[in-house]
Amino acid sequence: MEQPGLIPHLFRTEFRKIIAVLCKAFGIAHMEVAEDIAAETFLSAMETWPYKGVPENPTAWLYLVAKNKAKNYFQRNKLFAEKIAVQLRNRTSGIEVPEIDLSEENITDSQLQMIFAICHPCISEEAQIGLALRILCGFGITEIANAFLTNKEIINKRLFRAKEKLREEKVEIAFPPETEIRKRLDRVLTTLYLLFNEGYYSESQDAVLREDLCLEAMRLTYLLIGNTATNTPEVKALFALMCFHASRFEARKNENGEIILYQDQDESLWNETLIARGAWFLHEASGGEKKLSRYHLEATIAYWNTQKQDTPEKWESILQLYNRLLQISYSPIAALNRTYALSKANGKEAAIAEAEKLQLTDNHYYFVLLGELYTGIDNSLAVTHLQKALALAKTETDKRTIRQKLDLLCY
Repeated sequence: MEQPGLIPHLFRTEFRKIIAVLCKAFGIAHMEVAEDIAAETFLSAMETWPYKGVPENPTAWLYLVAKNKAKNYFQRNKLFAEKIAVQLRNRTSGIEVPEIDLSEENITDSQLQMIFAICHPCISEEAQIGLALRILCGFGITEIANAFLTNKEIINKRLFRAKEKLREEKVEIAFPPETEIRKRLDRVLTTLYLLFNEGYYSESQDAVLREDLCLEAMRLTYLLIGNTATNTPEVKALFALMCFHASRFEARKNENGEIILYQDQDESLWNETLIARGAWFLHEASGGEKKLSRYHLEATIAYWNTQKQDTPEKWESILQLYNRLLQISYSPIAALNRTYALSKANGKEAAIAEAEKLQLTDNHYYFVLLGELYTGIDNSLAVTHLQKALALAKTETDKRTIRQKLDLLCY
C-alpha cells in the first residue's frame, strides 16, 4: 500500500533534482520538456504505487523511471533529438541519448548551475524568483501564485516569457567563467535574498508556504557555501542572516496567524540551534576579502535581535549598523527599522522627527510606526496614523493587529 503523503513529500524533494539534471542534459531551450518528463515520472508513481505497493527504494524508482522516460522521449522525437545532438556537438553517425546522471554529485552541480542560469540578468528579478520556485524548489504553479498574491494565468505567462528570454539569449546551464562569477554571484544572492523575504514578509495566508519559501532559500544558499567557487564571505553572511531570522519563526505569529511584535515574542520559542549556527557563519563571513556587504550588516543587526536584553548599548549598536546599511543599500523597510532603533536609543521625540521626513505615505508599516511613536505622547495623533495604516493594510491579519492597537488606545 502507498504511504499517505509519501508522493507529495518526494515531489517536493526530488522533482527539483530530476528537472535540474534533465535541463542540464537537454539545455535551457528545452526546459518545458524537462518539466514534462519530471511531472510524468510522478504521475507514474501515483498510478502505480497504490496498486503495486511502494518500491523498496522509492527515490531510486523515480530516478530510473525519469531516465527511461527521457530516453523514450529522445528516441521517438526525431526533431528534438536532432536539436539536442547539435547542441551537444554529437559527431557520431547515429544520435545518442545524452547521459542522464542522477548521482548526488551531478544533482548538486546541476542545481548550482541552474541557479546561475535562472538568475541571468536578461530576465527580471520577479521572473527569477518565479523560476527559482518552480525549477529549483519544486513549487506548483498554484503555490507560486499564492506566494505572489496573484493567479495561475499570470504566473504561467510570466514563467513562459522568462523561459523564452533565456532561450533567445542562449543562456547556458553552466558556471560562469571565473572573471564573471563574482558579478553573476551578486545577482544570485539578490534573488535568494528576495526569495527568503518573499516568505519571511509574505502577505499570503498560507503559513506553511511562507516558511517553505524561507527554507528553500536557505537550502539553495547552503549549496553555494558547499562549492569552492561560490563560498564567499557574502554568501556566508547571507546564510547567517537567514538563520537568525528563521530562528524566530515560531515566535513571530500567534495561533490566528497574526504577527507578534518583537518586544512581545516568547524568547523560549526562539531556536537556539539556528542562532548558534548563524553566529558561526557570521564569524566565518568576517574572513577573506574585507568587503563589507549589506548581508554582513543585516546579519549583524539580526544577531543583535536574537539578544533579548533591552539596553541603550544594544540599540545604539543597531542604530549605527542601520546608518551604514542605508549608505550601502537604501530601502524603505531599512529606513523604517532604523527609525524604530532610533526611538529605542534616543527616545520617541527624536524618532518622530526622523520618521516624518521619510514620507512613506503609501506604506501601511510607516503609519503603524508613527502610531507606535505617538502613543503616550499624543494619543489622538496615534489613532489618526493607525487609522491610515488600517486603510492601507492588505491582509486581514495585518488589519486585525492594527485594530487591536486602536482598541487599546480608544478604550
